[in-house]
Amino acid sequence: MELIDALNWRYAAKKMTGERVPDEKINTILEAIRLSASSIGLQPYNVIVIDNPELKGLIHEKACPQPQIVEGSHVLVFAAWTTLEEKQIDDYIQLIADTRHQDPEKLAPFATSIKGNILNRTPEQNADWMARQSYIALGTGLVAAATEGVDATPMEGFNNAALDDVLGLPAKGLRSVSILVLGYRDTERDFLASAPKVRRPAEELFIAA
Repeated sequence: MELIDALNWRYAAKKMTGERVPDEKINTILEAIRLSASSIGLQPYNVIVIDNPELKGLIHEKACPQPQIVEGSHVLVFAAWTTLEEKQIDDYIQLIADTRHQDPEKLAPFATSIKGNILNRTPEQNADWMARQSYIALGTGLVAAATEGVDATPMEGFNNAALDDVLGLPAKGLRSVSILVLGYRDTERDFLASAPKVRRPAEELFIAA
């Protein structure tokens, strides 16, 4: 679909059919998330991809009793890093050097700048920043899913501690921030499927400066 048509089509489906989204579409959505914008390119989060029915059922039971969790095809959990330390920045600098065939030493001023900015923040400030970075990727996933004709329902209202426990996230240095369920809308059971999209008019939303 064309971008604006896709965004007009999309909404947060409340009921899904259970039909599996083809791997090709899932991979396209995941690649879009991987390529999403991120401050300094660090991407201080991971995305857990779940399509196992038993695990989805456990998440539904323990952490998020929304029907889309078990009716959807895939559940993506956006999980921010719990800590941000010098080694993670060094690893990122090395990734830049490897990808762009650069001498890591030439990236030393950039590394020093990043560390001076990030490592001088409080842990709480970095935790908030990393969570907000994951939302940028979530937004990219929403748009990518729409262009693929796949419904995507974002969620925040779940038991984070329970979800972290089910997925073993603390041991991985992660904490859940948001969920994105991918699937197909059930037009017969979801009253919103045929409802007009409600958004503020452009002249009210945008302010010319």
